[in-house]
Amino acid sequence: MMLRIRSRDGLERLKIENPRATIADLKSQIESQLRVPIQSQTLSTKQNLLLAKTPDDVSRFTDMSNPQIPLSSLNLTQGSIIYLAYDGERTVAGRHTVSPAGSFGKKMTMNDLIAKQMRVTRQENPHCELVSFDRDAANAFQHYVNETLAFAVKRGGFMYGTVSPEGKVEVDFIYEPPQQGTEENLILLRDPDEERLVEVIAMGLGLRKVGFIFTQTICQDKKDYTMSNVEVLQAAELHAESDLKEWVTAMVKLEVNEDGVADVHFEAFQMSDLCVRLFKEGWFETVIPEGVDPKLSRMKKDVVVGGKDTREVDNDFFLVVVKIFDHQGPLSSTFPIENRTVPVPMKALRNHLDRSKSLPFVKRISDFHLLLLLSRFLDINADVPALAECVQRQSAVPEGYQLIIESMASAS
Repeated sequence: MMLRIRSRDGLERLKIENPRATIADLKSQIESQLRVPIQSQTLSTKQNLLLAKTPDDVSRFTDMSNPQIPLSSLNLTQGSIIYLAYDGERTVAGRHTVSPAGSFGKKMTMNDLIAKQMRVTRQENPHCELVSFDRDAANAFQHYVNETLAFAVKRGGFMYGTVSPEGKVEVDFIYEPPQQGTEENLILLRDPDEERLVEVIAMGLGLRKVGFIFTQTICQDKKDYTMSNVEVLQAAELHAESDLKEWVTAMVKLEVNEDGVADVHFEAFQMSDLCVRLFKEGWFETVIPEGVDPKLSRMKKDVVVGGKDTREVDNDFFLVVVKIFDHQGPLSSTFPIENRTVPVPMKALRNHLDRSKSLPFVKRISDFHLLLLLSRFLDINADVPALAECVQRQSAVPEGYQLIIESMASAS
């Protein structure tokens, strides 16, 4: 059971392993873990203990004075708070020696005060050495955004690929979840059942989720920021959700070149370690009122930027630039892509197989988006991993699977 011990030094955690532990056992743990001698301790479940000004006042708190009482009899549960008063000095792990200063606490040095503040600085180097996009996957994503959506509304997807020991990320396909995009916002309507299929396919292909890609709209082109506060929040949330330190956030936008022609432009970043930490710890204001400058992220508490206390941080502080390359990966991206304007019909399977008759069957199905369609009709525990493994190894597809897939195509 994890208990919280509140004293004049703040709130500290203490783990009690023995379910039959007594108050005496608790005091021993406080002595060994928190370095407060047993003879100096007064414990109580009543918070007014910390307001006691004299030894007589302290002595009136007797609810935990009997060392033989089992903790279970005090109705303590996981995370319960116990109040601790003590005399003298002690060394708190990770802090300076503290000593009493009046009835409520300790003397604090300037270093103590500064240590309590959160300093926001730029992170110079990413954990990801570079990100390389499969040309077909990147083109299929940007072509839809450019030609069909005309960069009028936002679009996003999850990138899947590999990570080398040196931190090189290779993106081999992009999964586009159900979503609603507007000029300013991208709402991901995530489908856990579909994402489970995606993960099974990716695992069979020897790939994993490595990042998030999204587009900025034409209306954002003239704004004075790299990423808006809304985009930073979404990117930080998805980065925090991942357990991958090399996680990449990619952005696609239109940029007007020197000749006045609009070109599609890819940029890649990592959200800084501090940004992800601040998000996990709840520092960000997640409700952004209208009229707030989009290039600034708002904090719930003061942070220190450039030596000044502030609750507004320029979004660029949270971005770590990642180099971009491209490559030709093992998969094609010619099959219609999921969750776009029109649902993918089964006749798309017949058309795709007809167009690729001259290729070996494994090549004909080496497309993530095709495998995702098939996975809706096959056994997720056996058939889907087996087909994905054939694609990964580029080995012959068993005749039984070929017959099933061809019959599905013919029935459409």
